[in-house]
Amino acid sequence: MNQPNILIVDDSLIIRKGLSKQLEKFGATVSQAEDGEKGLQEALSGNFDLIIADIEMPHLDGFGLCEKLKSNPSTRGIPVIILSSMDSDRDIEQGFRVGAAAYVSKSEAQTQLNETIERVLEKSKFHRSRLILVVDDSLKIRQLLSQALLTEGFQVITAENGKQALRRIQDLRPDLILSDIDMPEMNGIDLCKNIHADPALSAIPFVMMSANADRAVMRRLLQWGAASYLIKPFNLEQVIITIEKLLSDHFLILLKERERLDSERKMMLASITSLIVALEARDQYTRGHSEAVAGLVSRMAARMNADQDVIESLGIAGRLHDLGKIGVPDTILLKPGRLNAMEFAIIKEHPVIGASILGSIPSIKPLLPVILHHHERFDGKGYPSGLKGEKIPQWARMTAVADTFHSLISDRPYRKGMSQENALDIIEEVRGTQLCPDCVDTFKSLLLDVPKVKINGTLTNLMEMGKILPKPDVSLSPRRAFNLSS
Repeated sequence: MNQPNILIVDDSLIIRKGLSKQLEKFGATVSQAEDGEKGLQEALSGNFDLIIADIEMPHLDGFGLCEKLKSNPSTRGIPVIILSSMDSDRDIEQGFRVGAAAYVSKSEAQTQLNETIERVLEKSKFHRSRLILVVDDSLKIRQLLSQALLTEGFQVITAENGKQALRRIQDLRPDLILSDIDMPEMNGIDLCKNIHADPALSAIPFVMMSANADRAVMRRLLQWGAASYLIKPFNLEQVIITIEKLLSDHFLILLKERERLDSERKMMLASITSLIVALEARDQYTRGHSEAVAGLVSRMAARMNADQDVIESLGIAGRLHDLGKIGVPDTILLKPGRLNAMEFAIIKEHPVIGASILGSIPSIKPLLPVILHHHERFDGKGYPSGLKGEKIPQWARMTAVADTFHSLISDRPYRKGMSQENALDIIEEVRGTQLCPDCVDTFKSLLLDVPKVKINGTLTNLMEMGKILPKPDVSLSPRRAFNLSS
């Protein structure tokens, strides 16, 4: 857990010092206030993750402090733990009524407080990371639900009807939707159907609200995809508990699914690594190419401010782009001389072979356009589909640039690799014909911005030291010229 910032509000100096020592051992940064009024001022001027308050204090007691904190937009999301020697059922009930997240008796603080703090902070962190969309044509209902959810620390956006809700979702994807049924323009039922018809949104928990308590209606709504049904007028605490339960269950489902996908991805990568090793072990001129292309295209993505997921995916795609060559006979793949038309036709099949090998793996499907189309040309003269311009997937266009550059600077059976400067000159020559202009510009900016350092008195590009681009042993493509990729 990150170091929490905690405010202790208690009129006893001994209690404050004792609690501070206990919480600092726990890893917290602690501030103190000697009564409710000063505690309120501290809370309004500070940035606290948690407030621990006594009940019996001068000027403003703990219950009053909690009420004021929860009624102020700037502090209502801060969880409050009531820590008091007043621990009757009535006191505890009153603490929760004014918005406390937990109630701990001072006699049990030594054994229970740290555990309670951990639980409350974890819950608060979970709430702050969740966005709730409230959809209702009643302004009063929207305000009532928004205030209750904000008090619990949730983020909230609102909409007056289903159509407005769908527009809001285009900009901000909620973690849960809480919707009325009867609304103008688009009712809650149609909104629910629209949400569940969209694969990108269908997993969002959808909670219906209505004054209609008919059991048949409830069952039909659940069949249409609603996760729960709340009958108006409802208790706000019931709403919060329902939302917390649904979000918690949804979070666990997503976590398990992520773990499953991560496990599948690791197994898949291990298998593919073995295939790449087998492919690149066929001769000395194939080792290192896939890894180098993966590094270059990943750095291009980072240069374009892509998300980390995209950068990682492109790295995997770069490693896999030539996998189909495992299906090309050695007599063609390793031929030192010029390929004839029939041989070149066979080698042009390797993108299709690679896509076919990987096509059955669900987590690889987003990467298939790279494997299939990295030999398309911007002028439409590439293969296998003859795609032109921006009809070529962007990831494939990026990979084509990295693949061409690394092939040009690599040693081949029939020639030595050329210098990086000459390779960049050639890439500039085919900018707009063979290669995507934007991708070429990104690639050049990436390489030309690499600083030079002095080594033994000589200015040396960091790429040549292998810190940006590994010094390749060989390449798999292109074959005779940069536009005859193999």
